[in-house]
Amino acid sequence: MAELQLTTPIVFIIFNRPETTERVFSEIAKVKPLKLLVIGDGARASRSGEAAIVASTRAIIERVNWNCDVLTNFSEINLGCKLRVSSGIDWVFQHVEEAIILEDDCLPHPSFFKFCEEMLKFYRHDQRVSHINGNNLQFKQHHNEDSYYFSSFVHVWGWATWRDRWQSDYDVLMKSWPRIKFENRERDWTANPGLQKYLKAIFEQTYSGKVNTWDYQWSYAARMHARLSVIPRANLIRNIGFGPDGTHTTGENSTLANMEVEEMIFPLIHPCGIFASRLLDEKYAARFLIDSTYKRIFNKIKKLIKTFI
Repeated sequence: MAELQLTTPIVFIIFNRPETTERVFSEIAKVKPLKLLVIGDGARASRSGEAAIVASTRAIIERVNWNCDVLTNFSEINLGCKLRVSSGIDWVFQHVEEAIILEDDCLPHPSFFKFCEEMLKFYRHDQRVSHINGNNLQFKQHHNEDSYYFSSFVHVWGWATWRDRWQSDYDVLMKSWPRIKFENRERDWTANPGLQKYLKAIFEQTYSGKVNTWDYQWSYAARMHARLSVIPRANLIRNIGFGPDGTHTTGENSTLANMEVEEMIFPLIHPCGIFASRLLDEKYAARFLIDSTYKRIFNKIKKLIKTFI
């Protein structure tokens, strides 16, 4: 693929992993964005030596050696995943109208950037679409020649969106959830009983603070506002953060760890309609949400049984 000079701003979310940060930064440097916005959390007071690691991670950004407007939003205290990322993206959209967003463990294929830039432009004024994914979890199970499909699911291992969607939809506190839960409105989102249970459980855990994250709120926002996400035909992101130091990706043997990335072929072939693929969404939900939830419950039951044997 020819060298790309990216005009779309890139957001880079970093913390305390200089090794993965270095690898992702190297890919960003190849496309030489004109604007780079960096979000960083502060070290945890309870972790000895973490302040030095955080500082060395932030120092990687100083290696920008191309014409680039670099803006940083570094917290001097540890806010945690939920508040640091959500407040950071709020800050981003005070400065730019659209952006491509990468975390420090999401290693992109070079064609990821061009795909996001084209999609941001193509759907800029189409309010049906709120999110552009970088990863595809269908493992090459394609059913047509389109370059991407639409989904009701949101993935955040490399993604892009617009200021107007984020500012109008996103609520880190999910203040509407108690009413949605009381009225069992998850049944309006899907006819799949297993997925209904999963969505209700995960949104309840997020709302109650049992899950310290920011991204389920963005997924909830898409459901609440009937927005669609774009999922590329090719998997454009490899998550290199699986391991004991990962916040939510600790299973090194996961099928999602270090997934193969592919090149997106241009020019893009656009779908003939704008609607979520029920077929592919059902496949994804069955494999990663419903089945995996039951497996976790089954494994917990087995462990409990062993304690009494």
